[in-house]
Amino acid sequence: MGKTLDGFYKNQSVIYKYFLYVISAGLIVFFFPREGKFKYEFQKGKPWQYETLYAPIDFTVKKTEEEIAEEQQNIRDNRVVYYTYDEAIFKEVRSTFETNLRGGLNQGTLTRNQYNRFLGIGTGLLEKVYENGVFSEIPNAGNITLIKANEAKTLGKPFVQDLERAKAFIKTELDQLNLGGASAVLYQTLADVLRPNAYLDQELTQKALDEELSQISLTRGHVSKGTLIIAKGEVVEADNLKMLNSLKEEFESELWKGDNYYYIILGYAVLVALVLMMLFLFLKKYRAEIYANNKKVTFIFFNVILMVFSTTLVVKTDETYVYVVPLCILPLILKNFFDARLGLFVHVLTILILGFVVPNSFEYIFLQIIAGIVTILTVSELYKRANLFISVGQITLIYIIGYFAFHVIHEGNMLGIEWGTFGIFLLNGMITLFAMPLIYLYEKLFGLVSDVSLLELSDTNSKLLKELANKAPGTFHHSLQVANLSEAAANEIGANAMLVRVGALYHDIGKMNRPTYFTENQTTNVNPHDDLPPKESAKIIIDHVIEGIEMARKYKIPDRVIDFIRTHHGTTLVYYFYKKQLDIDEDVELSDFRYPGPIPFSKETAILMMADSVEAASKSLKSPTYPIIDDFVEKIVQGQIDANQFLNANITFQEIEAVKKVLKKKLTNIYHLRVEYPE
Repeated sequence: MGKTLDGFYKNQSVIYKYFLYVISAGLIVFFFPREGKFKYEFQKGKPWQYETLYAPIDFTVKKTEEEIAEEQQNIRDNRVVYYTYDEAIFKEVRSTFETNLRGGLNQGTLTRNQYNRFLGIGTGLLEKVYENGVFSEIPNAGNITLIKANEAKTLGKPFVQDLERAKAFIKTELDQLNLGGASAVLYQTLADVLRPNAYLDQELTQKALDEELSQISLTRGHVSKGTLIIAKGEVVEADNLKMLNSLKEEFESELWKGDNYYYIILGYAVLVALVLMMLFLFLKKYRAEIYANNKKVTFIFFNVILMVFSTTLVVKTDETYVYVVPLCILPLILKNFFDARLGLFVHVLTILILGFVVPNSFEYIFLQIIAGIVTILTVSELYKRANLFISVGQITLIYIIGYFAFHVIHEGNMLGIEWGTFGIFLLNGMITLFAMPLIYLYEKLFGLVSDVSLLELSDTNSKLLKELANKAPGTFHHSLQVANLSEAAANEIGANAMLVRVGALYHDIGKMNRPTYFTENQTTNVNPHDDLPPKESAKIIIDHVIEGIEMARKYKIPDRVIDFIRTHHGTTLVYYFYKKQLDIDEDVELSDFRYPGPIPFSKETAILMMADSVEAASKSLKSPTYPIIDDFVEKIVQGQIDANQFLNANITFQEIEAVKKVLKKKLTNIYHLRVEYPE
């Protein structure tokens, strides 16, 4: 039992990676849509590249969503609108007319003969007007049905009238009767009593519309098993495209049923496991320092799962908006925290996983890979806000150009472009801008450091650097000089200049505890090492590395910066005190005079080691000249190479030569060397 627990603790890092691997694969497969995958890939306008295809099963050819929507719209445009005829209103209007007319008789304005004549004319006109009803408004529909006395009567537009038309009809009829001055009186009497009596029956109209819509057929025909669908080399278009889409939909829905469910899950799991295995192998072989850090590995896998989850959620909801998911955030963030190669590799693997679930997978994979490459090539120095906006603009432009090219290939012309898709790409770009707050959030959650944080750390007014300037001004000045040298060298070979500058500013903070034991802080001729044995002096000098690490942790300096404190002396010797000890005792333990390391493991940490040693040793130069500086830099850097200090750093000899060239040039500028003119 004890051996088992001991083995568990020794291998807990590896066990955690296995656990992360299994959980990640399981989550990704769980997010996948529950449907099978059609075994043929095809696109409109391209030749069928497989063998001649015959229908493997009986299936119906389904109408496209556009065709169904067009039929539905056609029914709505030609729908029957029902109006209800109110007989009671007509009777009230007629009764009111008779009452008003009798009032004129009683008041003596009308004679009995005029009353009888006007009553007959008016009643006849009202019956004509109200025969098809007076509508509250003229309907826009093409088909109008009036429900009168439980009978439906279809009316054409010419037979439909509202109050204005009814009044105009009455006026025309009266003018033809030649009643003279009495015509206006009778018209006014009729106009005053007219009221609408035909009203829209919304419930009946909607019910009839719903019934017509429900009768739309979703299919356009039936294909029997064995029917030729498409021949090899035939272009995918028109009818065969509809049959292929219908077969694909039928096949995928049937494939997921029964025992097939478990086999499909197994297939997805194997493919996802292979992709994630490639990611682990890449990290182990080419990014060993990241692979060894479980927090960083978890961070990478978390982002992959987040992108898969977001995309599959959109696909399940409405696949039209699949490009809304800002997939380019993934390489952008990984490049910001790690490097471009890792960012692009993870991006491509994530796209391969999503290729199982997105529609038009070839188009999707092509566009996303191109967009990812553009992200890697354009995104740099994110602490400059304008850079992110420029990069997002370029990414959005690539999406738009790619979509336009695919549309032209499929349709053979520029007609039918869905301009709304461009809006989706623009929305994608705006969401990608969320990368900045997301980077900040990741820094807090995973303890990582970005260029934005590095910019904050490079501020010499920060609490820790101000304390260094007050307690050890010589060390602070030395750190500034090293930062300038390192930054220039990093720019020369394409390393992370901001990171190496910040590392240089903090690399000697451990000297604050005992500043006078370091020559750059000694303002008098008194050297405290004169009263100490060489071994103790060496321990004080070496301890500034350990104390610097402790101090950095206290002030919550990120690990990427602390790495510079650890490695800036590598495993070199405190040579001065080592030689001094040899003069006293030839039997010397090298470990007492050697820095604990580790040796530099990146271009940036290697640059700092060279710049730190050169700048510190340059203080001992007397009357420096070009040849002296040249030999001086060569000697120091070559000594570090001979001591195997750069074995773990991914820096080439060519890059080391470039760094030396920059250091020589900068030292020449520092000492203000001029060309010596002959006397």
